[in-house]
Amino acid sequence: MRTLFLTVGLTGLAATPALAADLEISVEVPHLDVAEYHKPYVAVWLEGPDRHVAANLAVWYDIANKRNEGEKWLKDLRQWWRRAGRELKLPADGLTSATRAPGTHSISIDDDKNKILSGLAPGQYQLVVEAAREVGGREVVKIPVQWPLQKGATISGKGEHELGTVTISTKP
Repeated sequence: MRTLFLTVGLTGLAATPALAADLEISVEVPHLDVAEYHKPYVAVWLEGPDRHVAANLAVWYDIANKRNEGEKWLKDLRQWWRRAGRELKLPADGLTSATRAPGTHSISIDDDKNKILSGLAPGQYQLVVEAAREVGGREVVKIPVQWPLQKGATISGKGEHELGTVTISTKP
């Protein structure tokens, strides 16, 4: 299994804070031309400067399995599992969902509804997206984020194999 870690730079940020905490995150799952393809497990979270999980945003895994066998493979999302996954009661409402086929997928965070982001102190964070695939590789994309984001700001990074473009933006 190939492991790849990427840290990408900032683009499109300004120094003034956002008034709203609504975010749109898009994660591209690339089409891979391989003999045996399995949809990746993916975890998305915000990480503080001390590498603690400040907010879990999404976990995609095999939730349709009748005996919850999909949960045992979440350990392959090693960074997320060690920092937050093993302590999380799954499935978590509003957080967990099924794996995704190749394509670009959106995660909308409406803080008025779920209050995930309202408790975040202003400061430096990283959006972390980790993907792992059975009979495949593992990849982590980290995007530095100054919180709160300015309204209308967009920051993106790109994986090289298991993940494509990852974008975080505030709604204008």
